[in-house]
Amino acid sequence: MLIQFGLVAAADRPNILYIMSDDHSAQAISAYGSRLAQIAPTPNLDRLAHEGALLTNVFCTNSICSPSRACVLTSQFNHINGAFDLDGRVPPGKQMLAIQMKRAGYQTAMIGKWHLKDEPADFDYYCVLPGQGKYHSPEFLIRGDRPFGKNVIKFPGEHSTDVITNLTLDWLKSGREQGKPFFLMHHYKAPHDYFENAERYETYLADAKIPEPKSLWTRDPQFGSIATRGANDELIPHIGTSIGGRNPRRSYLGDLPKLYPSEFPENFAPANYTDEENTRMAYNAYLRKFLRCVKGIDDNLGRLFAYLEESGQLDNTLIIYSADQGFMLGEHDYQDKRWMYEESQRMPFLVRYPKSIPAGQRLDAIVENVDFAPTMLEFAGAEPPESLQGRSFKSLLETGVEPADWKQAAYYRYWMHMVHHDNPAHVGIRTKTHKLIYYYGCNYDGGYQTPPGWELYDL
Repeated sequence: MLIQFGLVAAADRPNILYIMSDDHSAQAISAYGSRLAQIAPTPNLDRLAHEGALLTNVFCTNSICSPSRACVLTSQFNHINGAFDLDGRVPPGKQMLAIQMKRAGYQTAMIGKWHLKDEPADFDYYCVLPGQGKYHSPEFLIRGDRPFGKNVIKFPGEHSTDVITNLTLDWLKSGREQGKPFFLMHHYKAPHDYFENAERYETYLADAKIPEPKSLWTRDPQFGSIATRGANDELIPHIGTSIGGRNPRRSYLGDLPKLYPSEFPENFAPANYTDEENTRMAYNAYLRKFLRCVKGIDDNLGRLFAYLEESGQLDNTLIIYSADQGFMLGEHDYQDKRWMYEESQRMPFLVRYPKSIPAGQRLDAIVENVDFAPTMLEFAGAEPPESLQGRSFKSLLETGVEPADWKQAAYYRYWMHMVHHDNPAHVGIRTKTHKLIYYYGCNYDGGYQTPPGWELYDL
């Protein structure tokens, strides 16, 4: 049996399981060896790294949910696929990865967080959260007799991470077409803020002192520019939402005591504490809630991997784990993503396929999220369409050798000027050794101007 585009026999093609979480920073995966590795281990994610490859220089082209997802699905940069911001969409007929996998003879499914507005109709099966979705008692949209958005199934009293895993397991057990390999996009809502872990994790890290980044407390005089600091640091209180009280408009110090009162002293009032005490309490509340959500992901992946192993499918399944972008975990006293700074731009990327990917690799080639789809298509034996802007890195994973003509820089553009988290719009490139950022200081129509400025970092 030959597939439509390639010459790879069906029996030789892997199942493809693409797992994506939301805002899961690489420094919250213990295989990456960050300050959190000892206190919050992720053994099931680490298994992918130990038995496959971990990539250290994988970058999103726009660190915000919908645009990054659109890049993965289309293998196009946002100025081509049109998903510039959180209003981004990829309509049916344009959901390239699902279309090409189906043409290549794969059964396709999308389960979990979609966040691209239009119906994921190019998949054979879907069960997706509406928009951002809910952590607790989530609802999901399915294909049905009514228009998209009206066919709803509900899971009262359950947590979304558990439900998404259960839905995937149900599909793998009872929704499969025999004789076809599967392509499954399994997307968690977690650990997107505001963080709501399953109740069973409420005591996890409750008494732990979470290691802090040095930049939470000390701003390097060489960090930033007139665009992010002002000529005399007058913009520091207003650019980038904060952990402590630096930004008076929006901070975790302002938000988290209302959302998670049990994480703070009884009758907590910031006026009763020093700035340092307030920042430390907000930081610890933030990290505890975030890492509890990560713990839920890792435990559920253990269930998923166990099923694949028990059913004899694990070693014939290409498993990729990534996130739609990174996340600031207090670095530079920032929360959220959006920035081109390392913690936000870098995506985790772990991959396991023992039939062709050697175990224990740690690779530093520059990879962008537009490269994911071509790589999966090549593993599937399908020819990529001409619309793709990314390039497969299958040979890198299989040999550990960066191709001689491989890219030496990653492109970045964040469009949502001063929206939600007070981040100025910017564009830039990153190589293995340097990062150049230009803050152009205005929104789409040239309004809401902030000072333009350049930043160059020797990494």
